[in-house]
Amino acid sequence: MLTDLQHIRLRDRPLIVCDVDDVVLQFATPFESFLQTRGHRLLPRSFKLTGNIVNGTDESVVEAPAVKALIDDFFTEQERWQTPFADAVESLHALGADSDLVFLTAMPPRHAEVRRRLLDQLTLDFPMIATEEAKGPMVAALHAERSLPLAFIDDMVHNLHSVGAHVPECLLIYLPPPLEIFQFAPDPPETVQRVDNWSEAARVIRSHFAS
Repeated sequence: MLTDLQHIRLRDRPLIVCDVDDVVLQFATPFESFLQTRGHRLLPRSFKLTGNIVNGTDESVVEAPAVKALIDDFFTEQERWQTPFADAVESLHALGADSDLVFLTAMPPRHAEVRRRLLDQLTLDFPMIATEEAKGPMVAALHAERSLPLAFIDDMVHNLHSVGAHVPECLLIYLPPPLEIFQFAPDPPETVQRVDNWSEAARVIRSHFAS
């Protein structure tokens, strides 16, 4: 199953656990384009989708149930919309040459097969878990009692908090996309390493694993 840990087989190597949306695959930018096809707009006024998606005609706010349905439709059609960030594919392949890499994607599990297919089309055939559960306990269970180095990459500060609380020895990397809405995002704690692109993320991970 793509929704649990049972299919993951780690080797005797460092482990990298990586988010997907707006880290590996662009989400917010293609989602804006998707919204336009549905007659809506995204007005970034805070760091959330609900409340910031409006009707394109009168700018009335789209209510939460409709926003949830729009996100669900977008994930159903993700193969039409989502593409990787610059250097993401190359960097992940390079890191995966001497480290285990697992995608931990926060999405409804019913969309896992589509996400898996899209990643495979991009040659990103690393193991994947799709879940809406907190990421800290998932990473802790995945890493278990291994003494090998561990890194976690995400664009959401609450996920970095969660993993840091459950796996204190983990290298935490904050990789936010260069988007207007992220100006409203909370600042990560001092224990988190912020990077601006995949090339920088790869350098930080290699340096940590080497030490």
